Amino acid sequence: MLNQQTWTRRGLHLRDVTFEAPFDHFGGGAGLSAATPGTIEVFARITATEADSTKPYLVFLQGGPGVEAPRPTTPVGQSTWLARALEEFQVVMLDQRGTGKSSPIGSVDGRITGLEGVGEDAADIAAALSHYRADSIVADAEILRQGLGVESWSLLGQSFGGFTALRYVSAHSGSLNEVYFTGGLPAIGMDPAAVYATTWEGMKRKSEQFYQAFPRDREKLARLIDLAEAEGGIALPGGARATTERIRLLGHFLGASDGPEKLHYLLDQDPASAAFRHDLAAALPFSGRNPLYAVVHESCWADGGITDWAARRAMPADVKADPTLLAGEHAGPESLNEDPELAPFAEVAQFVARHDWPRLYDVDALQASRVRGAAAVYFEDAYVPVDYSLATADLLAGVKPWVTNEYEHNGLRADGYRVLDRLISLARD
Repeated sequence: MLNQQTWTRRGLHLRDVTFEAPFDHFGGGAGLSAATPGTIEVFARITATEADSTKPYLVFLQGGPGVEAPRPTTPVGQSTWLARALEEFQVVMLDQRGTGKSSPIGSVDGRITGLEGVGEDAADIAAALSHYRADSIVADAEILRQGLGVESWSLLGQSFGGFTALRYVSAHSGSLNEVYFTGGLPAIGMDPAAVYATTWEGMKRKSEQFYQAFPRDREKLARLIDLAEAEGGIALPGGARATTERIRLLGHFLGASDGPEKLHYLLDQDPASAAFRHDLAAALPFSGRNPLYAVVHESCWADGGITDWAARRAMPADVKADPTLLAGEHAGPESLNEDPELAPFAEVAQFVARHDWPRLYDVDALQASRVRGAAAVYFEDAYVPVDYSLATADLLAGVKPWVTNEYEHNGLRADGYRVLDRLISLARD
């Protein structure tokens, strides 16, 4: 049963929905203790341009993993993907389990929150977190669809949201009308280390391109690394520290169209200043704000098998030797060890890295699906390599790829109206 509350703001009609979902949809337990709660609460916000809308539903699946859905604030009529979607859909903003208002997981005062009943044993917590990836998110969404009384709906998946959408096609294609991917067609059935080997090469290119654009910034970054090495990590607000490998993660800026300028302006500050220390802390991609993003990050690539810190396993020798060659979404244990808010998850993450994940995608089911749609595949994508995305697109007869170098991974945020409009037109042509 759904609990619903409606309200209106700036021309948008909003419906907040909460519902109960099984903690373990698949009955395997995965080593869970008997004390684990049987259900969790899941939240979604449905946005429309009129009250009592009869438009079909489009579910937005947020990137991450471990990040809640966006909160709509932009007035209708502006050039965003949401404005384009609302022209013909009601948009369902689903907070994926463990995020936002969907039984969020975090740490407060050094203790993990949101997993009450699991206990404090790191292995038990890791087993519980195995129920927070795309397969469980899709099962939650199916409960919502059925509760709303709709036979089928459409999906828009950004980045990890695209991975989740692909799981949806694999497991429940009969529930879908259309599916749109933006930077979100994953590799299937591969060791994540192979994918990360490709993204490392891409980040090497992007690092060199950045230094060509801002020649003095390599020296600035090298001085920053020297400072971190001398101090045992640069002290950040809240007691966190940034050692070499965390500073290397500033390369995540280079995966966005406006990122090089943002990185340049950060490096242009005095490293001794309070402003720099605060801005550096805010710039690091893995933090206590969304701990699942760090703890279960590599599981999003795990279509079966053990991840075992795949990004670190795949790091090339020349990158290890030169810390000015930057990283993107290359998660490692240092983020958990050097941030007090993530420290409670450090041992848990080691167990997660050793978890043997089941398969996410059924190739036969993907090939049999006739769900129509389109996929924006970014030629210079720092996080989701183009070759693997196109190989996956080949399995989807109804999904047409749009391969472009006009955008980076953040195309949906940078030029959302045009990107989504192009995908809708392509799918329906």
